[in-house]
Amino acid sequence: MSDTVHVFWDARVLDHDTGAGFWEAAPSALLAESELHPESAPRIRNMKSVLERGPIADRVVWHPGRLATEAELTSVHDQAYVDRVREFCAAESGTRSWLTSTTTVTGGSWEPLLAAAGTALAATDAVLDGTCDVAYALIRPPGHHAQPSQADGYCVFGHAALAAQRARERGVERVAVVDWDVHHGNGTQECFYGRSDVLAFSLHMAHGAWGASHPQTGSPDELGRDAGVGYNVNVELPVGAGDRAYADAMERVVLPVLRQFQPDLIVAASGQDAATFDANGQHNVTMAGFHRIGTLLGEISRELTNGRLVLTQEGGYARSYAAYCLHATLEGLLGQEATLADPIAYVPDDIARGDAAIARVRAALAPHWAL
Repeated sequence: MSDTVHVFWDARVLDHDTGAGFWEAAPSALLAESELHPESAPRIRNMKSVLERGPIADRVVWHPGRLATEAELTSVHDQAYVDRVREFCAAESGTRSWLTSTTTVTGGSWEPLLAAAGTALAATDAVLDGTCDVAYALIRPPGHHAQPSQADGYCVFGHAALAAQRARERGVERVAVVDWDVHHGNGTQECFYGRSDVLAFSLHMAHGAWGASHPQTGSPDELGRDAGVGYNVNVELPVGAGDRAYADAMERVVLPVLRQFQPDLIVAASGQDAATFDANGQHNVTMAGFHRIGTLLGEISRELTNGRLVLTQEGGYARSYAAYCLHATLEGLLGQEATLADPIAYVPDDIARGDAAIARVRAALAPHWAL
């Protein structure tokens, strides 16, 4: 068992300015003070601080990140899209503008976007090189909604997809992506939808498609196409599903399929927006729930991949509680009992609806995997 987590960090990711308003909307003249955009630098500062000051600080090894090259971005993104994002950022100077209705950039965003992607790749290379077993890219903005030629949901470049593709290009035969961000990992899905060498899981709220930038529904029926049929696994969970539903989704869907797929590397898209009171998710997962996710992920990676695991930071918008939930996830991953007390209360799990949702996923997968 690895006794350390190697965290890759580049402070330039903090320079991506998403502005303020009424959550994602423009500032309102009715309000005395605007709120920061949910995907803002303080959430990542708090995560870094908890890892530096919390009970596992002595088990965290810090490494520098780096900027991605454009050639690296085009391993999963179209060159025309990369050009469009670069040119869009350059044209914005100091102002804030929207790539999509949910995704904002400024003239200063280009380098932070490269830092996020490059740091994810640095973490991946460290695991592939044998420098460490477990690498965590603590980055922003998130990436799992970014499709090959489409920004979406605060995401511009797909970090988990870049990590998985890097592993394939370096000779890793089978890669699995496990995504528990509360929103559907539609970008990662789109990158690998026709392939059987990358198995993509997404555990998420049942929100459906949300427009032209996110046409995928996240339904269990989205199983892949052509050679990829059966290799895209969507686990839709009802709002408020809670700790038990997420643990059940891991134990009754993710782990059995992983054991049949036998990945050589696992990439985890690690979001905390399913947390209790996260206004972007409301899925009622507590620190204990994230600890359980981390525990199960650590156990399966040690069983199947000799502990080789890359994690990329995704959502998590309750700026203080998300940091606590990240700490709990990593404690579980390390096989350590939870040491931080949960600072806020929670609502009991909605077990019945969670059971029904998981039963639907298992039925959709039955022709492809033994569950």
